[in-house]
Amino acid sequence: MTSSIHLRARGLHQTYDLAGTHLKVLQGVDLDVVRGEVLFLRGPSGAGKSTLLYILAGLEHPREGTIEFEGEQIFKLGSDQQALLRNRRMGFVFQSYFLLPELTALENVMLPAMLDGKKNEAKARTLLGRVGLSERLDHLPSQLSGGEQQRVAIARALVNDPSILFADEPTGNLDAATGAGIIDLLLELTRQDSRTFVAVTHDPALAALGDRQLYLKEGHLHQTA
Repeated sequence: MTSSIHLRARGLHQTYDLAGTHLKVLQGVDLDVVRGEVLFLRGPSGAGKSTLLYILAGLEHPREGTIEFEGEQIFKLGSDQQALLRNRRMGFVFQSYFLLPELTALENVMLPAMLDGKKNEAKARTLLGRVGLSERLDHLPSQLSGGEQQRVAIARALVNDPSILFADEPTGNLDAATGAGIIDLLLELTRQDSRTFVAVTHDPALAALGDRQLYLKEGHLHQTA
C-alpha cells in the first residue's frame, strides 16, 4: 500500500429536513483514503454511514464540503462528467443487487462496459470465473441464489477495472455463512488487484479484516482500534 492519497474529503456537512425536524447527519467530516487501503466505516443504525459513502462516491451532494478523487474535485464537474468518472473509475456493490431481471448474469456484468461504448465480453467472462460463476453465465437473476446474485454484482462492479470499490452493507441480505464468503471474495479480489476499498458495515468482526476502520457517531468520524 502506497502513501498517496486516493480520495480526500474536507468539511462534509449533510442535513435533512424531515417532518419539520432539521436532522444533522454529517458535521464537518474530514477523511483521507490512502491508495490501496481497505477501509471500513462503522456506526450505529441511522448514523449516516451510507450517506457518507454515497457522498464519497459522488452519488449524493453534501450540503457543504469537497471531495477530491485522483486529483479532481468531483462536485466541480458537470453531471455528465461525474457519471463518466463513476462508470470508468469507480465500482459499486450494494446491499440490494440491482441486477436487471431480463438480462443474464453475463449481460448484467457487461452492462457498465456497454454504457461506456465497449462490449468487453471476454473481461466479463473472466470476472464471472473469478467469482466462481463460470457455469452460470446464461442464467437470469431469478435463477440464481442471493449469494450468486451478489457475486454477479461484484463482477459487474469490476468490469471497467475501477481504481476504487465502494460497498454498502454488501452482506446485508445474506445469511451469515454466505455473507462471510462474499466478504472473503471481495477482500481477495481487492487485494489481488491492489484496489482501494471503502465499505460500510455494522459488523465489527468484518471491519476488523480491513487495514483501518472508522466509527461515525453524531455526525463525526472517530478512530477505532
